[in-house]
Amino acid sequence: MNRPSPLRRVVQMVPRPDEIRFCAWVAQAEPGDRLEYHRGFLVLDTFAQFSGLTNKEQAELGKLASRAFCAAEQGLVHLVQERIGTDQFAYIAIARPKPKRAAASLSALLLSEAA
Repeated sequence: MNRPSPLRRVVQMVPRPDEIRFCAWVAQAEPGDRLEYHRGFLVLDTFAQFSGLTNKEQAELGKLASRAFCAAEQGLVHLVQERIGTDQFAYIAIARPKPKRAAASLSALLLSEAA
C-alpha cells in the first residue's frame, strides 16, 4: 500500500485560485496534496473596513473560503492554517482520500453546492 508522504509540497497558485480552480484542484488532487488557497488574515480580508482588497476581490475570496469549507464538510479536504507572521497566515487545503460513494464527478458535486 502506498502511503502519501507527510511532507508533500504545498502548491501555491498564482494568481490566487478562484472557486472553479479550487474545485478543479480538489477533483484531481491525490491524498496528501496541499494547496495554499489564501495568504493573509482571511476573516479580516473579506470585510471592507479591514481589507486592502477591492470589493470584487473580497467577494471572490468569500466564495473561495465558502467552497473550501464545503469541501471540508464533505470530507474531501482538511483545512489548516500556518502562521507566517504577525496577523499573517497561510490557509491550506490538504486533499483526503476520495469518498467511495461519489458517483458523480467531484467537481460537479462541489459546484452543485453553489447553486
